[in-house]
Amino acid sequence: MDQEQPKNEATFITNLLSPTTNSPGKLYGIGVGPGDPELLTLKAYRILTTVPVIAYPSLENGKVLARAIVADFIGPQQVEIAMPLPFSVERSSQPFYDIAAQKIAAYLSNGQDVAVLCEGEPMLYGTFMYLFQRLASRFPAEIVPGISSTMASAAMLGVPITFRNDVLSIMPATLDGKTLRDRLAVADAAVIIKLGRHFVKVRTILNELGLLHRALYIERATQPNQRIVPITELDPVEVPYWSLILIPSQTQPQ
Repeated sequence: MDQEQPKNEATFITNLLSPTTNSPGKLYGIGVGPGDPELLTLKAYRILTTVPVIAYPSLENGKVLARAIVADFIGPQQVEIAMPLPFSVERSSQPFYDIAAQKIAAYLSNGQDVAVLCEGEPMLYGTFMYLFQRLASRFPAEIVPGISSTMASAAMLGVPITFRNDVLSIMPATLDGKTLRDRLAVADAAVIIKLGRHFVKVRTILNELGLLHRALYIERATQPNQRIVPITELDPVEVPYWSLILIPSQTQPQ
C-alpha cells in the first residue's frame, strides 16, 4: 500500500485563530489493526471518516504504517498531523511526546476532535499510551480497540496459542538476555515481539531452552508483504522490527 504524504498543515494557524468554543474537542486513540484495512473495526471507521483532525507517529525513516493502513479512508477535508518519532528502545520520557501532546492539545482546546492512529491495539505496547497519559486528564478521551499483531499472527499461522488454564506471556525482544531467558523458561505459551536486530539473541536463547522446534516466525502479519519462514532458514539481516515469534502451548485440547 502506497504511503501518501500528509496534507499541508497550514490550516493549523487558521484553526487556532478561529473563535474558541466552550467545549473542548475529544481525543480518540484508534487501533487500526496489524495491517489489513479490512480488519479495522466499524467504530474506528466511523470515527476516522468524520473526525476533523488525524494524527499519527512517523518514524525517522519516513515510514508511516498506521496511516498507510487507513489511507483510503482519509478525506481531503481532514487535517493531518505527522509526528516524527525517534526510533529508540525507551521513548516514554522523550521530549517528542511532550511536543506532540502540545500540538494535539491546541486542536482539542479549540474544540476540534483529534484521532490518533496506532498500529494494532493502542493499549498494548502502543505509542498512543504516552499521549494518553499527557492529555486524558485535560480533555475527554476514548480508546477504540484494535486487533493486535499477536492475535492476527496466530490467525495467520493457523495455530491456537493457549488452552484452558495456560498462561500467555507477551514480551519484547528488547529485554536483556537473562530476563528473556528466565521468562521464556517458565512460560506455558509466549509471543516475542519487536525482533529486528534482536533476532539472533532470541534465537540463541530459544535454542538453549530447547524451544526452537516449537517457535513460529511471522513478519508483517496480514499485510501484503506478510512472510512466514522457518526460523532456521532466516537471515538475521532481513528480520524487520514488525516481526514476532510465537511459541504455542503444548496443552492438547480434549
